[in-house]
Formats: sequence, C-alpha cells, structure tokens
Amino acid sequence: MGDKTMTAEEAVSRLESGMTLGIGGWGSRRKPMALVRALLRSDVRDLTVVSYGGPEVGMLAAAGRLRKLVTAFVTLDSIPLEPHYRAARERGAFELAEIDEAMFMWGLRAAANRLPFLPVRAGLGSDVMRINPGLRTVTSPYEDGETFVAMPALRLDAALVHVNRADRLGNGQYLGPDPYFDDLFCAAAESAYLSCERVVDTAELAKTGGPQSLLVKRHRVTGVVEAPGGAHFTSCAPDHDRDEAFQKLYATTPWPEFSARFLAGDEAAYRAAVAAWREEGA
Repeated sequence: MGDKTMTAEEAVSRLESGMTLGIGGWGSRRKPMALVRALLRSDVRDLTVVSYGGPEVGMLAAAGRLRKLVTAFVTLDSIPLEPHYRAARERGAFELAEIDEAMFMWGLRAAANRLPFLPVRAGLGSDVMRINPGLRTVTSPYEDGETFVAMPALRLDAALVHVNRADRLGNGQYLGPDPYFDDLFCAAAESAYLSCERVVDTAELAKTGGPQSLLVKRHRVTGVVEAPGGAHFTSCAPDHDRDEAFQKLYATTPWPEFSARFLAGDEAAYRAAVAAWREEGA
C-alpha cells in the first residue's frame, strides 16, 4: 500500500493490445481524458471498451483502436449522439454490444463480486434480448418463480477513471453531485488507474468531503496520476464545467484535422493547443 503515483504514460505502458478496458464517468462527464489521450499516443489497439460512453469512445473509434464496444449509450450530453462514434459505427468499424443502463451496472457489479452473472429485470420485454442473442434468462428457484435476465459479469482487464482528489495510496474522492459508477469499474478490473485533479495528503480527504465522497478504495487501485484538467473537455464538477465551446469544435471537426491539431503531442502540448485555439477566438 505504498506510493502509487505515476505518469499517464507509465499507466498506459501497462496496457496491452487486445485488453478489455473499462472507462469510467458518464457521457461527457468526469471522463479520464488525459489517460485516454495518452492511450491514443500509444500503440495499444484492438480493444474491447466497456463504458457509459462519451468522447473517449468517439476518439478511440475514430482512431481505429476499438475491436468491440459494450455500452448503454454514447453521448456528449449537450450533443445527444457522439458524432465520431456514429461515423465509425456506420462504417462497421467495430462490434457493438448495446445493453440497458441497469443491465450494464449489474454486469459491473457481478464482476466486482467475482460472480458469473446477476439476475435483473431490466431488458425483459425489450429488443435488448433480440439484438444480444447470447443473453440468457434464469428462473427464481423460490415459490415466486419469476424470470430474470441473467446479466453476465463485465470483467475488465483494466479500468481508467477520473476523480477530483486522491492520495498517493490510491484512495479516490469525488466532490461533484454524482459518483457515477467509477467504484464498480475499479472493482471489476484486474488493475485500475485513477487520474485526479489533485493529489493530496490522506488527512485532507476527510476535510473536503464526507465519508460517502471517498468513492474509490486504495486496494482497488494500481496507479494514481495527478492530472489537473485531466477530464477536459468533459466536466469535473465542482473543479470545472464542461468546455462546451471546445466540445462543439471537437464534434464538428473532421477527426484527422482534430487529432493532428490537438493530439499530436503530449499533455502539455494539448493544453498549449487548446490555449492557442482560445486566443484565436478571443
């Protein structure tokens, strides 16, 4: 339980092509974008990504890094359907497993508890069963005899999440209005890499939020990456809101042009390119 701090590049160096990778956050909210940008600078590809999808899915899809996507949606929130994801999906660039939001959560929970599946009502009576023919149902062994979807565990080789604060041991704290399911992503994974707006002493975590804000436990975390603005351009309340203007630029710019301008260098180069873009519009 020693110092787990590392750089984004060091975290990504531990990932391998062909892995199943969980990415935390929700839509365009508190996504580990600094880690995703580092991933895009690497040679890792052929990924199965499990995510309540946002721009990280669009970027990985546009860059040709996806083999399969497991998701309930892919959205930029203020822009309902992620355009780079949509373009890649329309090209048939990767396999898609689309499931209900609650099924997704129970799949993570099953993996977190090392169970093969968990029963859930979500999905019954919908086309989820038709478009996912591999799904099965189970019948309660008790007198109610109710039928459930047997949601299989969403086991992850690795997970990437972003929170507001963390200590060097791997305890992660959210300070915004919603925990999302970052704790489940970490618990469902063999290794988990947590980026944060700021690394603080352990004692400071207790001063800035209640016990419920200590979302991610250190024994679930492999590496901690201090990444101020590491969720940009997604939101990370209360530290910063979504950068709506930059998100619109991302959504309306052809991927080769966007990636060449903003993703060709390291994280410092990314911040400089964003600042230069802002200056142009000032």
